Parts: sequence; structure tokens; C-alpha cells
Amino acid sequence: MPGSTDGRPESAANCAFCAIIRGDTPATVILETTNLMAFLDHRPLFRGHTLLAPKQHLRLLSDLPAEHAAEFLTTAQRLERGVEDGLSAAGSMILVNNVVSQSVPHLHLHVIPRNPKDGLRFWLGPRHPYDRDHPAEEYAAKIRAALPA
Repeated sequence: MPGSTDGRPESAANCAFCAIIRGDTPATVILETTNLMAFLDHRPLFRGHTLLAPKQHLRLLSDLPAEHAAEFLTTAQRLERGVEDGLSAAGSMILVNNVVSQSVPHLHLHVIPRNPKDGLRFWLGPRHPYDRDHPAEEYAAKIRAALPA
């Protein structure tokens, strides 16, 4: 089982999502495959807010084995359509938090139904534009240099 990025070990035994996956904690399940489970968030931003989690206890999107990535993404696409069409939502927000803002240290993808004027101001926080002291190409070069092979 991988360790967290802050050096502390993670435990599937103490993970809220692993408890749901094991059936120890009740949840409203949307779908289940051999590798994945999707269920309603118990503290939804909007009704229908769905979480998709791998059954394997992983913390980060980058921890997801490559052989499971296609199933994870195509299932997220199915959930996007199901949430939007099933709830007559105008759109959705698809979100994965890595460490910061990750309330449960288990990889999960949010599918959040959205509608015009629904009150969510998620992306209206502070903006930090590129400028002479912080050129875009400098940031791009650092990211390119750190990309895994």
C-alpha cells in the first residue's frame, strides 16, 4: 500500500471510502465494477453529487495503475452523462483533488451537477496571472522538466 506524499503511511483499514467499498459503511451506490465503485456523496454540494473511487486503496490520481486508467475515465464519462441527463442538469463539474482539499485520502472523482445561477462560486477565487516577474514559460519549463517518463 503506497504511502502518502507527506511521508505518513495510509491505511485502508481506517479509510472511509474503503469502509464503503467493503460494505462496512452504508452508501447509496450508483454503480459498481470489479475495480470501481460510484456512490452519492453524503455531504453533496448539490443533490446527485456522485463520487467515483477505485476499490484499491490509492491516494493520488498518479497512483492509479495505467491498466485501470481507461476504465476510470470511461466510467467518469458515463457518470457525467448519467448525472446530467438523469437530473436534467445543464452541465457538471468534474473534479479530482490531490492532497489539498482531499477530505478522504483515497482517490476519488467528483461528478457534480451544475445549473446556471446555482450559487456555486468555486472558480471565482483569487487569480494569479503570469507577468514579467512570473513568466508563463518559466512555469511551463518547470512542469515539463518534472514530467515522468
